[in-house]
Amino acid sequence: MPELMPTDHFARIVWMGTVPQDRPNIRSQAIQSAFASYAGFEGDYHAGLTRASCVRVKSQHPEGTEIRNVRQFSILSVEEMAEIAAEIGIDALDPILLGASIVIEGIEDFSHVPPASRLQAENGTTIAVDMLNAPCNLPAREIEKAAPGHGKGFKAAARGKRGVCGWVERQGSLQVGDTLRLHIPGQRRWAHAPG
Repeated sequence: MPELMPTDHFARIVWMGTVPQDRPNIRSQAIQSAFASYAGFEGDYHAGLTRASCVRVKSQHPEGTEIRNVRQFSILSVEEMAEIAAEIGIDALDPILLGASIVIEGIEDFSHVPPASRLQAENGTTIAVDMLNAPCNLPAREIEKAAPGHGKGFKAAARGKRGVCGWVERQGSLQVGDTLRLHIPGQRRWAHAPG
């Protein structure tokens, strides 16, 4: 019996980007297409099969420990970006300022799709969802530079709306305009989860 269930939820890729390896900040550079290898997008700051652990996993690993890289991509939704923009008082939120890899449109409450979900393109390219991407101050700084007076509220406005992190399960090409189908794990919520 399959452990992942295809859903009737589809998204369209509306924007893609990479963060330069020699980045002076978190900003992405827009691209139209890329090959998603097992290490992510070639040349991207977040690419690699492994990465150094950071503050996000400090309860599990001392900072700087080599761990599996499940943060190859930062995937956001148009819908949630619009909510964040409205809350901080700007017309639109530029994915470049967020260091985004992929922006999709069409899946409601996207940041809360179950961990271990899959986003699969029609050509089979598959991204596995790790978990919710908690907001940090790095995008806030870039928003503040672009729209003075509006960056400070980003972290609070983006809580639960910052998208997800993911990694490549099946290699292949991705491009703006591609359709992704959401597949979710067939397990119920853990009965002992806090909250």
